[in-house]
Amino acid sequence: MEAKKRKLDVVVISDIHLGTFGAQAGDLADYLNSIDIDILVLNGDIIDIWQFNKRYFPNSHMAVIRAIFTKLSKGTKVHYITGNHDEMLRKFNGFSLGDFTIQNKIVLNLPTGKAWIFHGDVFDTSMKQSKWIVKLGGFGYDLLIRINSIVNWCSERMGRGRVSLSKKVKDSVKGVISYINNFEETVAEIAISKGYEYVICGHIHQPTIQEMTSKDGRVHYLNSGDWIENRTALEYVNGAWTLYTHEENKTKRDRIPDEKNHLNYEHLYNDVLMDNSYSLNFVEP
Repeated sequence: MEAKKRKLDVVVISDIHLGTFGAQAGDLADYLNSIDIDILVLNGDIIDIWQFNKRYFPNSHMAVIRAIFTKLSKGTKVHYITGNHDEMLRKFNGFSLGDFTIQNKIVLNLPTGKAWIFHGDVFDTSMKQSKWIVKLGGFGYDLLIRINSIVNWCSERMGRGRVSLSKKVKDSVKGVISYINNFEETVAEIAISKGYEYVICGHIHQPTIQEMTSKDGRVHYLNSGDWIENRTALEYVNGAWTLYTHEENKTKRDRIPDEKNHLNYEHLYNDVLMDNSYSLNFVEP
């Protein structure tokens, strides 16, 4: 007998990085198949076009695609917000087909206030100034995740549980902590100036829900995290946001072993700042 699915109004997920070895696609497919949702926001870096390898796209990754299309077929509105790792899709900004759209950002008119949702790389100065370094770092991160998978395989068989090497590195480097804090403060300040109740990002793989204040006001800053290490999603139901963390299933599933014309960032920055609102049922005002 199939387990009863949880009913949610809005779910935001980001930074899945399908097509890379680090994507926890099987767990994400399980999560998506366990919920019924009105609105699904895919907040960037869903398919990792930077590191995409046509020789590596296993069944678990296809299962995520199937789960999303199944939701579409059952009436879920799916909004794909572009990120830096899938930036090639930004040329299709504004595309819509039935309940599926591709956007650089959206604004949801929720019962509890407006939520401004975008990936977040547009406020990352390293993306504008040294993109090749960021791409190189992406390859290094993917390599670290592969090493981490081997370490965890050994650690679990020794009864010591899972560890996150990249999280330990990030938590121990002051520059990374400062970068995250600066990113969050910048996003919050702009959201406050525009009068939003919520601002929701991905990009930095740091899941959180927190209230941030400045001399001009306050805003709820939310980050959907990622499906590489944290396996997190933002859920909105009954007028409140919560942070979901997926616990790995005890039973293992069968799996297969596993353009250079980028959008100008000044243009993208201005586009993200433009107001473009959608109501909860996505009937444009």
